[in-house]
Order: sequence, then C-alpha cells, then structure tokens
Amino acid sequence: MARWDGSEEGFTQGEVRRWRAAGFGPEEAAAWRAAGVTAPADARLWRTAAATPDTVIAWQRAGMTPVEAVRWHELGVAPHDAARRHLAGERPRRVPLLARLAAPEPAAEPDPALAEALRRLLRAGVPADVARAYADAGWPGAEAEEWARRRVDQGDARVFRALGFTAAEAARTGLPAVEVLAAWWGAVPLAEVATWCAAGFTPEEAAGQRAAGVTADRARVLRALSAFGPDPA
Repeated sequence: MARWDGSEEGFTQGEVRRWRAAGFGPEEAAAWRAAGVTAPADARLWRTAAATPDTVIAWQRAGMTPVEAVRWHELGVAPHDAARRHLAGERPRRVPLLARLAAPEPAAEPDPALAEALRRLLRAGVPADVARAYADAGWPGAEAEEWARRRVDQGDARVFRALGFTAAEAARTGLPAVEVLAAWWGAVPLAEVATWCAAGFTPEEAAGQRAAGVTADRARVLRALSAFGPDPA
C-alpha cells in the first residue's frame, strides 16, 4: 500500500488521517472518493462486500447502502444478483430460487452519463435512492445537485423549474408541485407564480395585489430580498 506523505492533492489533513486510519492508501482513497464514496468507513464496508471503486456503481444504482451490501455478501449472493433482488424490493435474506428468478434484471452496464450524474450526486451527500431517481430520469449531475440535496422529488423538480422556482424556493413551499399549481391556478398568470409565491404571498394575496395595480415587478423586489434570508437546507 502506498504511503501518505501529507501532500496529497484534494485531501485535507483530517481526511488524510481518517483514510489512513481506515487502512487506505492515497490512490485507493482517491478512487473511492471519485466513485462517490466519501466516508472511509463506508469504503471499508464496500470493500468487505467485495466491491471496488470500479464496480460499486452497480450497487449504488440499486440504491443499496454499504451495510446492505455486506449482508448480501455474507449470504453468498453475487453483486449483480444482489442488485437485482434489491431493486425488486427484497432485503438481505435467503429466499426461494423461483422468487429470485421473477425479479427484474438491472442494466449490467449503466450509461456513462448516468453513472457520472449518480456519482456527482453521491459525492454531494445525496442519499442513494434520491440520487438514483434523478440519474435514471436523465438529469445531468450539475443540474440535479441543488434539487436533489433538498430532497425535492425529481418529477416535482421539473415542474417547479418550468415555473421558474429555484430549488431552495421549491423546497420552502413544502408541497408537491401539483398542489402548488392547483392552489395558484387562476390567481395570477403561470409565468408569475414563482415570483409571487417566492415573495411570500398567498394566491389570494397575490390576486388582490394585482387587482389593486401592484405589478409582479414589485413582487420580484420582495422575492430578491427574501433570497437573503436563511435557507434551512
């Protein structure tokens, strides 16, 4: 195993200590981190499950945690079969062969763009199931990151984004996109929904303001001011 000399690019001193204490050399640690595994403890679990930085994507794409991967490995289940069974809703336990054969078959080789999006989201701390939903839906990692970090459903995120909401504003509504649309339908033009909503107005208040001659430009000023408030995410 290669030795750490304290000058490894991209690692803080604290990270060097943690990866070294977990038994990883600098090249191996960098490979795990590039694969979306940022915690040395998780990397050790993945390694225990016979995963490598090159193969862990199959487990991650199935939304599996490293602890679950270890349990499947302890049952003697091959990674590909474990991912297939996990996607079918099964958890690590022995089941009859016929039940296993009925499980759906995952893609053996994920699309490179999908794999890169998934890894970017995992490196950002997004849970595997949320990251997989965005990646499978075709979101590029850079576009998905802000939405996924705030746990906005990827289907809702598309609607919110089309309405002009930012990820933070959509998360602050605390509502599915369809409920926001239903509440604002007919109150103001769709193109103004995000502006009035993000500025803190209810649909009724916004409609009243517009009827009194207050334009969306005024709401945009209030929206801009609210953007400097605390973001709970």
